[in-house]
Amino acid sequence: MLNPQDTFLTAFIFILGLCFGSFLNVLVYRLPKKLSLTSPPSSCPQCGKKLGAMELIPVVGYLILKGHCQSCGVKIGFRYPLVELLTGILFMLTYLFYGLSLEFFIYTTLLFLLFGIAQIDLEHRIVPNILIGAGLCIGFIFYLPGLLSGFLPVPEALISERAFSEALFGMFLGGGIMLIIFLVSRGGMGAGDIKLMALIGLYVGLRGTAAVLLFGFLFGALTGLAFMATGKLTRKDALPFAPFLSMATLIQILWGEQIWDWYTSLL
Repeated sequence: MLNPQDTFLTAFIFILGLCFGSFLNVLVYRLPKKLSLTSPPSSCPQCGKKLGAMELIPVVGYLILKGHCQSCGVKIGFRYPLVELLTGILFMLTYLFYGLSLEFFIYTTLLFLLFGIAQIDLEHRIVPNILIGAGLCIGFIFYLPGLLSGFLPVPEALISERAFSEALFGMFLGGGIMLIIFLVSRGGMGAGDIKLMALIGLYVGLRGTAAVLLFGFLFGALTGLAFMATGKLTRKDALPFAPFLSMATLIQILWGEQIWDWYTSLL
């Protein structure tokens, strides 16, 4: 049972996640359209009315507006508060599993990026290079204190539990396997998935990369079979793969160790 201090911090992490979810909505909407992330300010896409301070509060703003623009009455998609809510839950779950540790910041960064990439890939069939590049740069920064610890006194809390060499192996394994599939399938696998899997590998390491690939392909295959069985997909149609890799990564981050212990117990 959480004590009052932990309850307060958990609630704070959840609210922080809601705020990041609001920003994620901006990324998902503007990046594919190559729009500025800062200008113009958040406004109604129909009439252009600038949203007020109360209307910008995550989830609450949607409830205040009752799901409609106060100026032109156009309906606001339920997707916006849902993304905010789910991002808050992602932040909170990661905190409950890892506490306020370096791993918490590492994994919330990855899950935040993957949630945005999955939505963009699902809607536009692209994996934005800017999100991949940002994720790789931030990931290397997370491992920097560990590299410097051999030469400088670095606080233990800033050193990742995962060695930088393992992170590199994960990055090259994930990107390499997807590259092979891309070449063998002659474009059947998107080039963006190569970069995406390299990013995931950097954050989850070698063993985590193997698990993400396994779960990702399993989820993709089951979904494809279900869609073909219902006539919504043919054998020639392609599914966006980022959502499956993202879901597999979430499972690896939250329950990967338990799944691994269960699997090794069967051997």
